[in-house]
Amino acid sequence: QVQLVESGGGLVQAGGSLRLSCAASGSLFYRIAAITWYRQTPGKQREFVAGISTGGTTNYADSVKGRFTISRELAKSTVYLQMDSLKPEDTAVYYCNTDYLRTKGYWGQGTQVTVSS
Repeated sequence: QVQLVESGGGLVQAGGSLRLSCAASGSLFYRIAAITWYRQTPGKQREFVAGISTGGTTNYADSVKGRFTISRELAKSTVYLQMDSLKPEDTAVYYCNTDYLRTKGYWGQGTQVTVSS
């Protein structure tokens, strides 16, 4: 059974940093699949934050470009989201997913990030 588990969230002051982790278990395919980070705040749709392809190509939402860095460690089947210079507007529940799982309606529990001003 495929599982993606997000962790690393917490409460941080504006300007601070957090590193989120997305650990994949189950089928090997999902361990090396392209991974995307999303975030969601109450009353709003989930939005794209950053993605990393199977080949390591990365892309970012304009709102986080230059502040967030996505990376992966294949040996640990884990994708990271390093978040620096955090702003209050980064407060959200952060989720990771693959395109395939997303089309199947799968979402993990997410990890809460709260940035205080």
